[in-house]
Amino acid sequence: MRATFSLIRREFAAYFTGPVGYVALFAFLVLNGLLFWLVVGLLTEKGPRGVEYPMQVMLGGAESPPGALVAGVLFWGLFPAVTGIITSRLVAEERGTGTIEALLTAPIRDWQVILAKFVACFAFYLTLWATTLLYVPVLADWTVEWQGAVTPYAVATLVGVLLLLVAKLGFWFDLNGWAVLLLGLLGLVLAVGGGYLHATQDERHLVHIAANIDPRPVFTSYLGVVLAGAMFLALGLLVSSWVKSQLVAWMLSLLLGLLFVLPALARWQFEPGTLGYSLAYYVAVPEHFRRDFTRGVIDTRPLVLYVSVTLACLYLTVRSLEARRLR
Repeated sequence: MRATFSLIRREFAAYFTGPVGYVALFAFLVLNGLLFWLVVGLLTEKGPRGVEYPMQVMLGGAESPPGALVAGVLFWGLFPAVTGIITSRLVAEERGTGTIEALLTAPIRDWQVILAKFVACFAFYLTLWATTLLYVPVLADWTVEWQGAVTPYAVATLVGVLLLLVAKLGFWFDLNGWAVLLLGLLGLVLAVGGGYLHATQDERHLVHIAANIDPRPVFTSYLGVVLAGAMFLALGLLVSSWVKSQLVAWMLSLLLGLLFVLPALARWQFEPGTLGYSLAYYVAVPEHFRRDFTRGVIDTRPLVLYVSVTLACLYLTVRSLEARRLR
């Protein structure tokens, strides 16, 4: 398994040494930043306008108030584009540069190669969504009762711990050694110094967090995002194993990903309760979020779809790599 972990580290670090990762990060942050700005405006709206499910607007599943439907089309139209950017280079770049031959002759099985590439892109995908956790306190309308526990020393301790975690990841992925070392030393000083001063300067250490809405929709929304993202990434990885051009791989990933998005627009053509309506709902990922995940409901049908398509795409990707080995 050492070779697998080495390949995971190499693939994950490649997102931060080339332009692909930064393009995906920029597009993702701009998209979610616009949606967050829309939600904040609705949360602070005066009068009869407002929003009942903040996560529904954030993840592009609301039909009202005005502007939310446009946000939904924008979000789900660009979602497969972002996941396609993440996966387009994974195998296509290896084939285009000729390094796939060296990889196939290495002492590592085909399923380990595909698993390592999928884990790396999935970890990067989770890193993108981790930035949106800063939005959660606002979206969930959390309030904090300050009782002396949240002091500048406590904040310094928290920042120090985060810097230590980043430095640990930097060492693990073999990033710039001096920068990682300085980051780790700064984190150590902040964590130890801030923790000591916080413990000695203030005796009250209780923080009470009261959520004014049910936090369940937040949890189920992120659960859906993680599993749906795994499905789109596995689909993009499969496409990347078919072609040599990263651009072609991205375009095919976008087109195939839209097959799980566009049926949401066609649901209006069917009568509720008919077979066509049921099929459109089953494969339409935006509908899963509009009706279930953003409302705090977990439906097993979308979960089965996401997991089964993910496993099927990974299996087909392994078979595609094996077929190339036999040529």
